[in-house]
Amino acid sequence: MASVLKLQNFINGEFVDCDEEMESVDPSTGAVNATLPDSGQKEVDAAVAAAVAAYPAWSSLPCEKRAQYMLKVADLLESQLEEFAEAESRDQGKPVWLTRVMDIPRAVLNFRHFANTTPHMLGTSKVLPGSSTVNYTVREPIGVAGLISPWNLPLYLLTFKLAPALMSGNTVVAKPSELTSVTAYMLCKLFVEAGVPAGVLNMVLGRGPTAGSALTLHPDVPLLSFTGSTVTGARIATSAAPLFKKLSLEMGGKNAAIVYEDCDLDATVPQLIKSAFINQGQVCLCTSRIFVHESIYQEFLTRFVSAARSQKVGDPSSKEVFLGALNSAPHLAKVRGCVGKALAEGGVVRCGETVDELVLPEANAKGFFMAPTVITDMADTAACMTEEIFGPVTCVTSFSGESEVLRRANNTRFGLCAAVFTADLSRAHRTAQALQVGTVWTNCWLVRDLDLPFGGVKESGVGREGTHESWDFYTQQKTICMKI
Repeated sequence: MASVLKLQNFINGEFVDCDEEMESVDPSTGAVNATLPDSGQKEVDAAVAAAVAAYPAWSSLPCEKRAQYMLKVADLLESQLEEFAEAESRDQGKPVWLTRVMDIPRAVLNFRHFANTTPHMLGTSKVLPGSSTVNYTVREPIGVAGLISPWNLPLYLLTFKLAPALMSGNTVVAKPSELTSVTAYMLCKLFVEAGVPAGVLNMVLGRGPTAGSALTLHPDVPLLSFTGSTVTGARIATSAAPLFKKLSLEMGGKNAAIVYEDCDLDATVPQLIKSAFINQGQVCLCTSRIFVHESIYQEFLTRFVSAARSQKVGDPSSKEVFLGALNSAPHLAKVRGCVGKALAEGGVVRCGETVDELVLPEANAKGFFMAPTVITDMADTAACMTEEIFGPVTCVTSFSGESEVLRRANNTRFGLCAAVFTADLSRAHRTAQALQVGTVWTNCWLVRDLDLPFGGVKESGVGREGTHESWDFYTQQKTICMKI
């Protein structure tokens, strides 16, 4: 049995305890994995004060010097990839093979990418015709950035905010999810080892309604970047609006896949298994509505259900496991409740929850596991077709024509991403342009370049993240006019 970790806040370059503590558990066993601070206003005030004090020196540092620090952190993280991968798996519940190939390598890439691209960001200049003046713009850091990151991709998404915030010259107070704080705490140790000046990064651990709210409302935090649920994002926006804070909100999705009759089913089915169930379906980009052309519906459904049923669920340390544990007992109950509601509304569960027995190793008997679940025969207005489930559950339905499926796919308050499967290039372009989302994948899923903007429309988000978009968010523009 693994020993219980003791986590601390990281404020002004030091690891400090908190008067109140809480526990987080290993989702695969239900056992306590760590104790951590249950921080509140006092801890947030101290962290913000440290970040404010560190800001003048850090923001004045040449961008290339800040890059050296970030590259050092990246090197240290890469050298400890296995330790971080195992810790992330225990803390979050996902298979350790996934943290080895996705979560931790992507965190390393985040530091390296923004360290290498931010120094090359350009301003603009213009000489007015017939004028003796030159106008040019500069972008400057803003101050203390508050970063609130989620539990589904803990280090991956924390560093996607942290790297550009620091490279842009801001200092940071970060609050990771109280459910998955271990790798954030470990990262702070790497910042110390890399020699990053005290106060540049501060990490406050605790709950959203206390530590998160204190950070959101703090008058010395002029910008906030949040990833999480639409409900929480709306609360942050409501609280921050009267304070005129700069906001980036990456929130929920009800993502559709459109499977046209000319697609390659041999390639499409594995892609959709991945897009529906990877990370136990706990990715904001996961596919939760699959629209299949009626002429291939039965064949697709047979193949898809068979493939879903064959995915192994269990011990996250096993190389054979595709689905680990859901992140918490309340979240498992919520996802199961969504399936129960679907049954009550007339849905048919083709595999998974309620129809397939889940056999687990004895050590994982108290873990938060759920089999990949496929539901059919649901109206587009049913809860499981309209509400974000955020678990290993997807709904499959049929359609007869292009205009019909576009109308149905867009009939949602969310607009994060979509996937299209077809051999017809013209139709792929038409469909992509008609879908009301931030990202469309064609015959693939989750293929991304960090130079390209990421974010959603409608209730899926405000703003974008990526090389140029993050630079724009974490800086403010100034226009200078010079008489010559």
